[in-house]
Amino acid sequence: MNLKSSKTINAWCLYDWANSAFATTIMAAVLPIFFREVATVNLDSTQQHLATSLWGYTASIAMLFVSIVSLLFGPVSDYSSSKKKFLKYFIILGVISTTLLTFTGFGTWMFVSLFFILGNIGYAGSEVFYNSLLPHISPPDKIDQVSTKGYAFGYIGGGLLLMINIGMIWLLPKTTLSLDHAEIPVLGMQLSFLSVAIWWGIFSLPILRHVPEPHGPTATLSDINPFKVAFKRLRNTFHHIKKYKQLFLFLLAFWLYNDGIGTIIKMATAYGSEIGIGTLDLIGALLLVQIVGVPFSFAFGRLAQIISTKKSILLGLTVYSILTIGAFFMTKAIHFWILAFMVGLVQGGTQGLSRSLYGSMVPKDKSAEFFSFYNISGKFAGIAGPAVFALTSQLMKSSRFGIISLIFFFMAGAVLLMQVDVEEGRKKARG
Repeated sequence: MNLKSSKTINAWCLYDWANSAFATTIMAAVLPIFFREVATVNLDSTQQHLATSLWGYTASIAMLFVSIVSLLFGPVSDYSSSKKKFLKYFIILGVISTTLLTFTGFGTWMFVSLFFILGNIGYAGSEVFYNSLLPHISPPDKIDQVSTKGYAFGYIGGGLLLMINIGMIWLLPKTTLSLDHAEIPVLGMQLSFLSVAIWWGIFSLPILRHVPEPHGPTATLSDINPFKVAFKRLRNTFHHIKKYKQLFLFLLAFWLYNDGIGTIIKMATAYGSEIGIGTLDLIGALLLVQIVGVPFSFAFGRLAQIISTKKSILLGLTVYSILTIGAFFMTKAIHFWILAFMVGLVQGGTQGLSRSLYGSMVPKDKSAEFFSFYNISGKFAGIAGPAVFALTSQLMKSSRFGIISLIFFFMAGAVLLMQVDVEEGRKKARG
């Protein structure tokens, strides 16, 4: 690999470093707490579950728009020679929306929801074009290494900025609410949003400057008709996948349990905040998830070689089911830390093995088509979990029932997964 290609690959990987700040600080750690403790402070204090429900609805709506963006712009990334142009536009949308979060405060939950949804669209849209550049910047025999290098950059970058933001939230002056004398690190959280925007913007410059626009078709949006292409592609792929019974059965299982996993990621800190866990404990525990997740992702890979991939995933789903029960009874910060550690044990491994199990049952001549369907349909499947959490919490007037409702996704997914005959699926894929 020459120096020029190495520079290009590093510039591409740095974008994972850049946008992972949004995933960690905004999506998972700080903003859900800010939404509950600050943005919805004007809501009836006797209905604390309502704030958590509103965040669940916000996350669900955001995922709906993310799914639509992924569906429509997938064909654009395939057929257009404007990958970097669209990448830039989505980065700008994400950075501006995240910056605007800095200026929200007490009682501004509608603006927080709006800016978060727009930021999510920027994040997901940029991911479509970022991922589409990978085959063009990496030699075919190095694509796995380049892809995992990008993930590693993302874990490190997102975790590093989260550590910095934890420091700001801890050290900067707190705001005292006159009603209950609670101290809330409003300034630290607002500046953490600004730090994400700056981080995202600055570390996006290398990919925009040093990664060349791939040569290819010069189709425009009007030429492509993304609605027509996208739905035709999904319809055809769905028709093809149904011919692979075991693969399709696995997809149904994956849609269910992965929705549960995604909902826990989105709702954990909002739920913890509602039951009285402190801000630093909530954010620190999420940082623990990232730290624990790296070695145990590799450990799950080795475990799969011993007991099989399917049984390893089922083990992970068992842990997640236990987690939801434990979260229902959670009352102290130490409980949240223990549950966060348990999530770190299984999160990366369960998701990573799901991708590899799916890949082992995909026919090689349809891998690109089937994986595109896997990614897009997985996003649509991620809408239900936050909505079920929010609706259950609202109806039962407690988010404890919202968190326990997620056990359905894990148990139903596990039951379907147990019906999958992996060897038959692999044999069918080999033809």
